[in-house]
Amino acid sequence: MTAALSAVSKPRPHAGLRVAVIGAGAFGGWTALHLARQGAAVTLVDAWGPGHPRASSGGETRVIRATYGTRRIYTTLANRALQLWREADAAWQTDLFRRTGAIWLFGADDSFGRASADGLAADGLPFEWLSPADAARRYPQFSYDGIQSVLFEPEAGFLHARRACAVVAEHAAADGVTLRTASVPSPVRADGPLKQLALADGTTLEADVYLFACGPWLGSLFPDIIGSRVTPTRQEVFYFGRPAGDTLFHGSHMPVWVDFGERLIYGIPDDRGFKLADDTPGPAFDPTNGSRELTRDGIEAARAFVARRFPALKDAPFLGGEVCQYEASPDSHFIVDQHPAASNVWFAGGGSGHGFKMGPAMGERLAGIVTGQADVPREWRLARFDAQPDGGWEEKWS
Repeated sequence: MTAALSAVSKPRPHAGLRVAVIGAGAFGGWTALHLARQGAAVTLVDAWGPGHPRASSGGETRVIRATYGTRRIYTTLANRALQLWREADAAWQTDLFRRTGAIWLFGADDSFGRASADGLAADGLPFEWLSPADAARRYPQFSYDGIQSVLFEPEAGFLHARRACAVVAEHAAADGVTLRTASVPSPVRADGPLKQLALADGTTLEADVYLFACGPWLGSLFPDIIGSRVTPTRQEVFYFGRPAGDTLFHGSHMPVWVDFGERLIYGIPDDRGFKLADDTPGPAFDPTNGSRELTRDGIEAARAFVARRFPALKDAPFLGGEVCQYEASPDSHFIVDQHPAASNVWFAGGGSGHGFKMGPAMGERLAGIVTGQADVPREWRLARFDAQPDGGWEEKWS
């Protein structure tokens, strides 16, 4: 059991501090766990429970990698998250992280990959550039038509998302966190330090500090402060069947992959099947009541892509899929800041589609931020929206 995530006796600098964390996803669950291990009395509230299917942290799997172009703050954060995911698996005897490596397939423009490689090198993370011919010898599952360079990140892989949320909550509870299934009515108003939070069941929650890490609902809970700066979009995920007895398209022989072309398509060698999704933001979406049925156009587009990039799967059966949502900010940086009128209220959001992998590192950072032990990076503060234009999509992807 590693020191960072073990339950050995440690100083508890925040003993007696009452913290309410709203949202039991990747950000909220890990923050609750870190705070509890520092002695805080934590209540973790979620409307449907950890890893539920409406959550941005729900679903089966998520990519974890540290390729971020020029946005090196996330390369460093992902590097720390990788360490903590490994420590969690060792301490808890789980397999939440699956190391498969990741390859990025580039056409004529590989500037994102070159900038990412610089960031990986600066953070001491390994990478390798492959020619299409070298990549084909190593990974013959792919067609490299139109590909001019390939970036391989060996420490990358994928995470079991829904299961991870439940496991983190379980260990948080073991460390004294109170778990509550309850919803918060919208909007939340505060004209000074928040003394108590009204819940939809008619009860109230009292705390010294409140952290709202409620994903796609953050904008509707705080329409005057967050509002459209967190806009949920509808995202479809597809699963196709591998051939019987196949291992070539399984995580034991295939990496996570990203096709970085006119549209950014990515995939995971998921145990459920051959998973792929289009990263392009979809239409605005209601995460509470929106339809989660797949569209025929989406299925056919996914099938056409599979046939082109993975010829051996051109007749693969369609197994099903999921409709999830992104809840990215306009520039895809995270949003972490204080309520302007309530110094004991904090926001943490704007994480899709790249926040899940960062969970343990963000929890560590957020625990320090809400207790006054760490500063908020300027890239995450709300003031940036008044000073910076939006970036291009290729810089925003996760």
